[in-house]
Amino acid sequence: MDPEHAGQPNDDERASERMPRWIPRLLLLLVLTYFGALLALAAFRKLRDLILWLVAALFLSFALEPAVNWLQKRGWRRGTATALVLFGLAFVMLVAVAAMVPLVIDQVQELITKVPGWLDRVSVYTERWFNVELTGQKVLEAITSAQKDVSQVAANLASIGAFILGLIFQMLTIGLFTFYLVADAPRFRRAVCSVLPPQRQREILAAWEVAVDKTGGYLYSRLLLAVISAFFAFVVLTALGVPFAVPLALFLGFVSQFIPVVGTYIAAAVPLLVALLENPWSALIFLIYVVVYQQIENYLLAPRITARTMQLHPAIAFFAALAGGSVSGLLGAFMALPAAAIIQATVSTYLTRHDVVESELTRQVAPEPAPEAEEKPGATERILARIRRIGEPEGPTQS
Repeated sequence: MDPEHAGQPNDDERASERMPRWIPRLLLLLVLTYFGALLALAAFRKLRDLILWLVAALFLSFALEPAVNWLQKRGWRRGTATALVLFGLAFVMLVAVAAMVPLVIDQVQELITKVPGWLDRVSVYTERWFNVELTGQKVLEAITSAQKDVSQVAANLASIGAFILGLIFQMLTIGLFTFYLVADAPRFRRAVCSVLPPQRQREILAAWEVAVDKTGGYLYSRLLLAVISAFFAFVVLTALGVPFAVPLALFLGFVSQFIPVVGTYIAAAVPLLVALLENPWSALIFLIYVVVYQQIENYLLAPRITARTMQLHPAIAFFAALAGGSVSGLLGAFMALPAAAIIQATVSTYLTRHDVVESELTRQVAPEPAPEAEEKPGATERILARIRRIGEPEGPTQS
């Protein structure tokens, strides 16, 4: 080695001291990913409502497509059938809202007139036990003083008007998206499948069929149960002489079916309050009816009507409704149940089941099954079997 270059690093040592070429690329990729995630998060926050509307329209299209397909098989054009089903749904919703408005106005007025008398009677006990005086006159004075601020009343009216206009715009937007998703469903599915390989196409189409079957079955079975519940509630309310029997029965029927677990008790609260304002004995009889009918529905009607639709544990259904409500209010709670059923049906096709180890913790005593006629597999079972067969090697063909 040259004495002049002794102690200086050679080319190999210089190369080892340099930064590897992949490190700057990795740092650049990390920075770009970070800023891309920030942009995506900001875009999602700005478009959150629109994305939720699209998801709601997608689930609504799943629910309405069986009815549209039924009309199309009988000679209707797909666009006309979709418009008819959507307008029918909108008409039912408008009739239900129109029936509830007079009820709300009348009962609020009656409640305002009766609350002071109730407070005067209760005030005797509250003043004796807690030294708190509750009089109707004080409540009326507080309401009167609160209404003196005209600007506050105008602001409240303006906010209510803005809320109603926003709700109408939201419903029209969801309806428009739903119309296109149902009317152009075959074309939309072809566009999605055109960018996927054949194997993925089969999986997507099979999962889509499960979604339509689950959501449509859920909606129509719940509608049937709601009609039955509303009919019997109308008969009982009419027999008891409770006013506004039609809107009260509709409210009880639909709320009790589309809100899981606690829906029946929430729905029964309004008819019970109206009946209590009219006659306490009528409220007691109606409460007994609600308890009896709930048992008949749980053990006789619901198992037969919903046997081939959604099989969700009540705890899962309640959790899904709470999660959906926390994300998007009433609309999210309504979509949560079919979404949970679709996810459960799709995931179950890819899970591998194993034999359970028998122990005291896993042993369960099953009731003896009643003798029944052998049933053919339903549409959902056939769809799930088709998904499981996807990707399986075909048997040898006959030459």
